[in-house]
Amino acid sequence: MKGWLILALLAGALYYLYTETDKLDAPIAKTEAMVKKIENKVDSMTGTKIIKIDHQLAKVRTDIVERLSTLELEAFNQIPMTPESIADFKANYCGTRAPEHPVFSKDNQLYLCDHL
Repeated sequence: MKGWLILALLAGALYYLYTETDKLDAPIAKTEAMVKKIENKVDSMTGTKIIKIDHQLAKVRTDIVERLSTLELEAFNQIPMTPESIADFKANYCGTRAPEHPVFSKDNQLYLCDHL
């Protein structure tokens, strides 16, 4: 029982430090920089690039493709599946006052906004 209490207190302290202070920002940034440096070194040594696959995005993309018409599918394939392009699409075509997309039906446009 005593071990669980210590573990709970430790978890609470870490949560507090992470959410309420900036004490962990420097170590986190340092760790991320080190990981990026290692990835760059591996890239330069092997001549390959490490690509991270977002499996959730791949599944969502499959679900979306199944519901689009041929014309809509061509337009959807023009949207690169990067966080920046998805954010750009959402900024332009999602929201209560967003204009209607020239290719996607209103239902499919809403579906894209909800699932991307």
